[in-house]
Amino acid sequence: MESTKKEALQVLKERRSVRRYKEKEVPENVIMDIIDCARFAPTAINIQPWKFVVITDASERKRIAGVADYGKFIADAPVCIAVFCEDTKYYLEDGSAATTYVLLAAKAYGLGSCWVAGDKKPYAEKIRIMLNMPQGYKLVSLIPIGYPEEIPSPRKKSLKEVLHGERI
Repeated sequence: MESTKKEALQVLKERRSVRRYKEKEVPENVIMDIIDCARFAPTAINIQPWKFVVITDASERKRIAGVADYGKFIADAPVCIAVFCEDTKYYLEDGSAATTYVLLAAKAYGLGSCWVAGDKKPYAEKIRIMLNMPQGYKLVSLIPIGYPEEIPSPRKKSLKEVLHGERI
């Protein structure tokens, strides 16, 4: 049990945004398990408003990368998962939780990923149409996934810098 806890905490602490990927295919069963993990994300009153679109076709990823202003590297990842949510009261919170689960599950598999914004971006509606998602769904995020070419190590604020108020 102790090693399981240590591994889980390591995934949480070591996940980073990866923007460079090796030219190596991600197995379909791994992609499906990552999405399966995402469906267990917390959701307001258990509505589960999410839908996931897996994009493995290189030309489709290139089209998406051409539209996403800060997501040009989507074209170089072997997989991109688009997270959509039905337009419910808490769609953004629910979709963000599902996105986080995708990022963490990818890391647990030794994959790199990066959260590319969707909601509130001018391209969100265009991508919804490109991916044939019905009206009433909002793009929350685009998540390129692949085997990392490099893993960045940006400085993270210390616990002292982010802890405020009551102390343990």
